[in-house]
Amino acid sequence: MAKKPTEVRRELVGFDEETWHALMLSRESMKTFQELADEAFRDLLHKYKRPIDLKAALRSGLLLGRGRRHGRGAPESAARQSHN
Repeated sequence: MAKKPTEVRRELVGFDEETWHALMLSRESMKTFQELADEAFRDLLHKYKRPIDLKAALRSGLLLGRGRRHGRGAPESAARQSHN
């Protein structure tokens, strides 16, 4: 179950008739519409290799930063000049 955020952003989403019926049939799993939406968005984020929550975002940021030697993307030539 998704954590309750302190601020909620709401968007109006439209469904065609076929999709709406499929969603209503999937509610047999006893999940609320919000739970179904949360699961769908988590799956999309995972599919496109995007962080799902803050903890995952921080972890991926640390992993990306490990390969850097000179801070936040400093060019190699600038880094070499400052050390000479």
